Amino acid sequence: MISFTSDYTEGAHPEILRRLTETNLMQVSGYGADPFTLSAIEKIRRATSCPEADVVLLVGGTQVNSTIIDALLPHYGAVVSASTGHIAIHEGGAVELCGHKVLTLPSHEGKLSPQELSNYLQDFYADPTWPHQAIPGMVYVSHPTEYGTLYSHAELSAIHETCRRYQLKLFVDGARLGYALASPEADITLQELSLLCDVFYIGGTKVGALCGEAVVFPLGDAPRHLFTIVKQHGALLAKGRLLGIQFDTLFTDDLYLRISRHAIDIAMELRHLFERKGIPFHIVSPTNQQFPILTDEHVHRLAGKVLYEQWERLPDGRLVSRFATSWATPMEHVRQLEALL
Repeated sequence: MISFTSDYTEGAHPEILRRLTETNLMQVSGYGADPFTLSAIEKIRRATSCPEADVVLLVGGTQVNSTIIDALLPHYGAVVSASTGHIAIHEGGAVELCGHKVLTLPSHEGKLSPQELSNYLQDFYADPTWPHQAIPGMVYVSHPTEYGTLYSHAELSAIHETCRRYQLKLFVDGARLGYALASPEADITLQELSLLCDVFYIGGTKVGALCGEAVVFPLGDAPRHLFTIVKQHGALLAKGRLLGIQFDTLFTDDLYLRISRHAIDIAMELRHLFERKGIPFHIVSPTNQQFPILTDEHVHRLAGKVLYEQWERLPDGRLVSRFATSWATPMEHVRQLEALL
């Protein structure tokens, strides 16, 4: 059985495991004050070209999204997201549990339209009853999106400008950021991303780590008492070294981007395989998630041999599927899939 179900089915990159093992008996401070975390923070500051950045390491994506959104919004504030955004669909109402409404706009292959966002905010404040509504205070986007698509520099710049005009925070979910940065179609670098948002995070869970996300406030303007806010959310890890060692390793010798490029290379081989077999795509993704449209015959051939995500059924009965590669997916799995198809 081979699996293309997601990019976090494997454990961690061997170099991370080696570092965790060799430092295991070292006695260090907790709660992120350990030397590994401090080193990771400095390496992330250099990688983003933001020497004053505030960097906070948390365990997982939903934890980051709910904690940071709650920390940045006033208690009456709402967050704007594409209808397919992770916070709107796959996080069990975590943001709403904190008291913040998620306001959804149409999704265009996973992306928010800069123009529709601008129009929405203009119409919102043109309505004389707007004080009676949840007040948008933040825009949330994923890069790459839940459909593996990428924002262009122009698109993200336009969203950023709209946020500035209406005094909204722009938050970029980077759970799969490595795969965005490594895509051959990417035109936003890590340094440029740091200039185009108020806060973003560098995903580790889906890019080589056992767990962990690095939250970055590029201007060093994290909310006052963020440490306490994180603790209130149950998100403060006593053994902060677990996250620090992992990100210190990922940001040593360009490991984060190197393993991300591997996932993209395998994903492109997958794309070429489906094209050779005459299998069309629901969305053409330039990252590690591919969305081929399978017939019942394809589904039968793969049953019990290949694991993948069943996304949705089309009116004609064909299946939109998702095949995801990771930093660890071997080329041999692509060869096995080709033989089965």
